Amino acid sequence: MGRSDEELVEACQAGEASAFDVLVGRWEDRIRGAAFRFLGSEDEARDVAQETFLKAYRSLTGFKREARFSSWLYQIATNLCRDRLRRRKTRPQVSLEALEEMGPVIVEPRPGAHERLVERDLAEAVRRAIQALPEEQREVVILKEYQELTFLEIAQALDVPVSTVKTRLYRGLVQLRLRLETAGVRGASPVPVPAP
Repeated sequence: MGRSDEELVEACQAGEASAFDVLVGRWEDRIRGAAFRFLGSEDEARDVAQETFLKAYRSLTGFKREARFSSWLYQIATNLCRDRLRRRKTRPQVSLEALEEMGPVIVEPRPGAHERLVERDLAEAVRRAIQALPEEQREVVILKEYQELTFLEIAQALDVPVSTVKTRLYRGLVQLRLRLETAGVRGASPVPVPAP
């Protein structure tokens, strides 16, 4: 079994640069995925992931083991995404390249084609509804429901109390459900409402 994140961090701090490569390999896809959900652009998500690891590497000597390494990475990535969104001053949009990567919207009729169109339409409705949430709620919904972080990890990443994370998640999921119902998606629960 491989070394834990904490062991790899200690190795990096002791001068073993290759240990950081293992950390990058372990977390790059998840950080890029979170950035894509925040920003809606694959290019920007790649940039944010690279910036995240660069900042993490430069700051590794000051990393405090009070939080998990993954929470610290998500905190860096979330702050970088916030900065980019503030600079945009408009709602994030999916780039044309990302839409092209998703494939054509119209597919040849064949068994299951209708179901795939319905799934794609639902995914697009959910994406739009998430992007319309207030920033604080959107961050928590993405980190909890799509990145599968624990409440404690999200609290550490966002530097807020766990109770605040739970409140933002609950409110975000309620808003998400209302937005989806307004968009004509009935009875769909793209993310479960957490137990109190």
